[in-house]
Parts: sequence; structure tokens; C-alpha cells
Amino acid sequence: MIKPLRDGRRILFVGGIVLAGSAVAADEDIYFSDLPVVASVSRLPQRQADAPTSVTVIDRDMIRASGARDLNDVFRLVPGFLTFPNNTDSARVTYHGLTDEEYSPRVQVLVDGRSLHSPLFRNGTNWATIPVAIEDIERIEVVRGTNTVSYGTNAFLGVINIITVDPALARGFSVSTHYGNQGVRDYTLRSGGKLGESGDYRFTYQARSDHGLTNQSDWIDWNRSQLLDFRSDFTLNDTDTLQFGAGHVQATMPVGRLGNAAWPIHDYAQSSDYLQLLWRRAYAPDSDLQVRYAFVSDKASEAHVERDDDKGYQYAIDEYGDRGTRHELEVQHKFSPFAGGRVSWGGSWRHDEVQSATMFAGMGKVNRDVARVFGNLEWKPVTRFTGNVGVSLENDSLGGFHASPRVSGAFHLTPENTLRLGFSRAFRTGSTADYRANGIVCPLAGVCEPGVTTRDIFVANPGLAAERMDTWEIGYLGDWRSLRMSLDVRLFNERIPNRLLQAFTEPDTMAPVQKIDIRGAEYQWKWQPFDATRLMLAQSFVDIAADFLPSALADGGALSDASAGTRNNIDDLADHSAPSRTTTVLLMQELPRGIQLSLAGYWVDRMKWTRNSWVDKYHRFDARIAYPFKLAGRRGEISYTAQSLNGDHGEFKASGQPADRIVEMRHWLGLRLDF
Repeated sequence: MIKPLRDGRRILFVGGIVLAGSAVAADEDIYFSDLPVVASVSRLPQRQADAPTSVTVIDRDMIRASGARDLNDVFRLVPGFLTFPNNTDSARVTYHGLTDEEYSPRVQVLVDGRSLHSPLFRNGTNWATIPVAIEDIERIEVVRGTNTVSYGTNAFLGVINIITVDPALARGFSVSTHYGNQGVRDYTLRSGGKLGESGDYRFTYQARSDHGLTNQSDWIDWNRSQLLDFRSDFTLNDTDTLQFGAGHVQATMPVGRLGNAAWPIHDYAQSSDYLQLLWRRAYAPDSDLQVRYAFVSDKASEAHVERDDDKGYQYAIDEYGDRGTRHELEVQHKFSPFAGGRVSWGGSWRHDEVQSATMFAGMGKVNRDVARVFGNLEWKPVTRFTGNVGVSLENDSLGGFHASPRVSGAFHLTPENTLRLGFSRAFRTGSTADYRANGIVCPLAGVCEPGVTTRDIFVANPGLAAERMDTWEIGYLGDWRSLRMSLDVRLFNERIPNRLLQAFTEPDTMAPVQKIDIRGAEYQWKWQPFDATRLMLAQSFVDIAADFLPSALADGGALSDASAGTRNNIDDLADHSAPSRTTTVLLMQELPRGIQLSLAGYWVDRMKWTRNSWVDKYHRFDARIAYPFKLAGRRGEISYTAQSLNGDHGEFKASGQPADRIVEMRHWLGLRLDF
């Protein structure tokens, strides 16, 4: 979005970052390249050729063409990223494996700059309560590689930055629906318009439901959710803008097992409320200041009673239940200190609060404060070189102090070919539960004798050290504009000397158990041979080697009480938490009369999401066809989407007898009317 300044300069908003004025004119190649500008790596708008690591940009057309109904499905398009369909287990989105923890805490997820990582959900992202409709997403920037320098410890393996549609582009009233098999029933209402003379707003309501995956064994599945989302932007004067956002989302699904008294079927209700204010001031073509405040409140309840036949008692359990809140204040300043140099720096303060009758029994509200300063410098001393240097200093009241540096150099061999070399060090602190939990539950009736009648869920490890990762990477970017083609290649070596895992002590706790070496290569190739045709191919090749730490196997260590079979499963989980090869193909074709056709294919090698299950090698094909039309002066679209056209397969828990979590063909009709 571009807004004028008093002196004729312009403000360009790119991915939540503002760049003012003649900076646009100073390097117009940035904005008219076939490759998009990215702002999520160093917090500076950059050509992809200048960015310190690889980025995949998923625009609105790609999101629509993918046929994704659930947002996590979109990331099948990104090389190295993994996901699976929503079911009775919470959806996850991971990069390069390490799939052991629910809610995927190693990948940072942002919506308009606001982190979706929650203290209630173990410092991870609950994809069931993402507070944005997929129809309201303008684009997604996916940083493939660690970015703790810019976004803190949760950006350990990568960053997903979701950028929503500018309210100035949402006009009038729109209604849409999906109706299909497996109980697919979706309804969306959206309106947008002016707020006074200087403001614009966008409001969305959405209700979604489906029957989930077909029951294959001892579980049931269905999903229901509702969302309210509001955003408004105001131009206060020639240099100042204000953004306000607020929303609510709630979702319910069943969890548990049929006929299992130790984990009976029960509803899991989750909700999230947020409020965000963002003020920007542009001082000069290369200088602006941004202040952002966000408040998020997450609630959940899976309250149920479990029976332990061995001990002869019943226990009231609500492991992920109760409430977590977060206050976050961030200040960011961008300026150009010298010719050829640009700086983005700032600081943030975050206050987390979580309470849970099960995980923090008798502790009331548990607090956590995180203060951080960060800085990124882009330096272009000559035309053929771009250097990036960054550092983040973070002090966590529970996790301690950590410094995360990054340095990279991009060598522009020709205007169309760039070679990049880089190194970074990242840290990931544990969740609040890892440091403070007291998940020891007393029986509903009878004497509470610790270790005898109590049910041990999880307890804290106050001295838990943060995970560390050192990354070396080599990148190549080809941008052949005359051919309308680009190629992005990344070679990587990611070493983690102290991978954290839930230990098998009594009671369970989090501890370092392995050293991990992740090596491989990935690429994405895009080609637009004709105006009406776009083609994308992405592949990743990953090899993971894991070794147990001597301290974990020693007497009293994290795995000292684990059986040989359990240790083998843990070892397999690390080594095979990413498939050795994945392939994605997306074809987008515009046909006569404006008909839009898209085909997507995914090939995924055998892998593990959990210790005790495998996912066999599978392939999947999705398709979408849409016809935009005009009716009585009103615009609309009718569409048909089909997922898993090639039939049944597994994507989460697919091995074993009987087969579990089978994905069948799902298809639906869509209708949208704009008024």
C-alpha cells in the first residue's frame, strides 16, 4: 500500500514494515523485479537477493490455487515444511523435523507482526485458534531458517509472517460459503469501507465445521470454529498512521479414546482474543519509527475424569486447560546511518501469565517477563556485494540471558545470479511449564500420598538450559526476468548440541537428551511462461543424525529409566522426524472466460510425527476450478475444490493395525457474492 507524504514522497507498506519516500525511487529495481520484496528476515524491505537467508513468498493467488481450507495446509507449498490435516491431535507446522512437541514451538508464527505463540499452549502455536480467515490474507512470508535475531527465541527454525489485506482494499459486503462431503459447512461474511475521512476498516465473521477424518479405530473426530476479526487503519496526518485490530476465535473438537477409562472421549474447547495497536511515523526517506502494543488472552478446557485401574483412583485432569495471557510492547526504528547502509533496531518487553489447576496445581498465576533488544545492519559498499549483520540480546526471567548473532554476505555475480554465505546462532528457551510446572494430581477421593496415590503429569526443571543451534548455509538465487523464471537454492547444516525432550523420569520433566545434526538441500523454482500460466516446483532433501547425550543415559539421567525399545523409538523419532525427500508441484492456469484452474501435487517420504507411530510414504493431488462472474451488476465466484483426488492415504498416524488417521478424498462447492 502506498500513501503520499507532504513533499510528494511516498510511504510503501511491505509486510508490516514501512519504507518512506524516495527510497522507493532510489532503487526501483526492488519493486519492479519479478521477485517480491521481503521484510520478514531483517525487518528491512529487501530484494530477496539481498536478504540474509531464503524466503518463500506465498501470495493470495497461490493460497487460493492451493485449495487449502485449513491455513496449516498452505505450508505444504514451502520446501522443508511439514504439516498434517486437523484431527483429534492438534495440527502442527514444522521445518526440518523435530516433530515431538505439540503446537510446534520451534517455528515463530506472526500475524501483522503479532506473535501467536501462547504461554497456555507450551509456547507454541495453536492452529485451531489462528485469529485470521484465510480469505483475509494478502500474503505470507516464510523465512526458511533460524531468525531469532529479528523475532526472538521462538524463531528457532524459521518464521511464518502472515500479512493481512489492507482495509483500504476491502470495500462493500461479501458473503461466501463452502458445502461438501465429510460435513464441510463454511460461512463467511466480510464488510469493508471508510471510517470518517481518514480511516478504513475490514470486518470478517466466519463459521466452519466438518466431520473430520473418518473414524478408523477407537476415536471420533469433528471440528467446529467461529471467528470475528476487525482491523482499521487511520492516516492521522502526512507522516503518521495508526492501525487497530481486535478479534475472537473459538474452536471445539473431541479428544480421547473410545472405551478407554484412562483417557475417555471428551470435548476440547479453545479460544483466543486479541487486541493490537500500531503507530508509525515516517521521518525521512530512510527513517521511520514504529510502536506496537498487543494483548492476547487464550483459554482452553479439556476437563475430564480419568480412571487409573492400577491405583484404583479417579483423577480430574485438564492438562491444556485454563488461561494464558500476554502483554507485548515493541519499539522499532529504521534509518540510514551512511551511504549504502540501512539499520533496523529496537527493543521489546513481554509479560506472560498462565494458570492451570492441573499443570500449575496450587500455584495460582505464574508470571514470566522477557526483555529484548535487536539490531540488523544491511551494508552495500559496492554493487556486487550485500552484507547483513544482526544480533539479538534477550533476557528471560525464567530462561536466562542469550545473545543470538547472524552474519551473511550476498555476492551478486551478475544482476541475475547471487551467491549467499551465512552463519547464525540461535537459542530456544522452554515453555513456562518446563520451568515452573507442578503437574502432580491428587485423587478425587482418598488420601493424597505423593508418589503413591498421586497421578504425575509433568513437573518443572528450573535449571533447564535453552536449546542452541548453529547454522551454516550456502544459498543461490537466480532471477531471470527475460525468461520470467527464478530459482532459490539453500544448502544447510543445522547443529543442535542439546535437543530438549520430555524425559522418562518419575515424574516426567523436560531435559536435554540428544545432539542433532540436520543437513540437506532444498530449492524452489518458479516459472511463468505465459501471462495465464504459473508453475512452481519445490523439493527438499534432509538427513538427520542424532546421538544420545552421555548425561541422558547415565544413572539418574533423562533416559536412565527408559527401556531399550523406548530409546530406539526416540532415536527413530529424531532421525526420521523429517522425510528424506519431499516434492511439491503447483500449476496455476487461467482458461478462457476467466476460468481459473489449479493443480497441486505433493510427494512425501516415510517419516515419524510421534515416538510410537510411522507415516508411510504417500502422494496426494489437490485441484481447484473457479469461475468468476457478474450477476445483475454484482461480482461473484463459483468454485469446486477437491483434496486427495488420488484416494486414501495417511499423513499423521498411518501405520499399524488397524490403520489410523486415514485421509480420504474431501471436496466441496464454493460460492461467493460481492455487494
